[in-house]
Amino acid sequence: MRGMLSLPYLLSDSSRLLRRAFDARVRTLGMTSQQARLLLILQVNEGENQGFYAEVLEVEPISLTRMIDRMEEAGLIERRRDPADRRAWRLFLTDRSRQLIDQVRDCLTGLEDEMLTGLDEAQRAALAGMLETIRVNFSNVRPIPEVNHG
Repeated sequence: MRGMLSLPYLLSDSSRLLRRAFDARVRTLGMTSQQARLLLILQVNEGENQGFYAEVLEVEPISLTRMIDRMEEAGLIERRRDPADRRAWRLFLTDRSRQLIDQVRDCLTGLEDEMLTGLDEAQRAALAGMLETIRVNFSNVRPIPEVNHG
């Protein structure tokens, strides 16, 4: 492999470029990528406590709290007390955010095809399997919920 870029570098740089494309698309809706990701995660895993979402998004709990404050003010997130822990909050979508998720999905349409241009169906399936293996190799606590980004 001399003269070629290493696989970790290629995967990391591809991920960076994919995040950039994702960010640019959701920005057209006036959202940050973190806000869009939170809505997409909530769609499949609604009602968890804020710590769960901070872990999945890999942000500090205080940063997530600030973002949730803004999203709650905008009518996109609803906080409900955790019946098992009065100090904790569980997060839920609102009717407004459910409509916005459709817009997020629409603006992400084509992102996967753009990313996979030049790969046939068999190569796409093989790549998905390999990426899942890599994800599992690095998972240590809780599996990340599946979220279809486009």
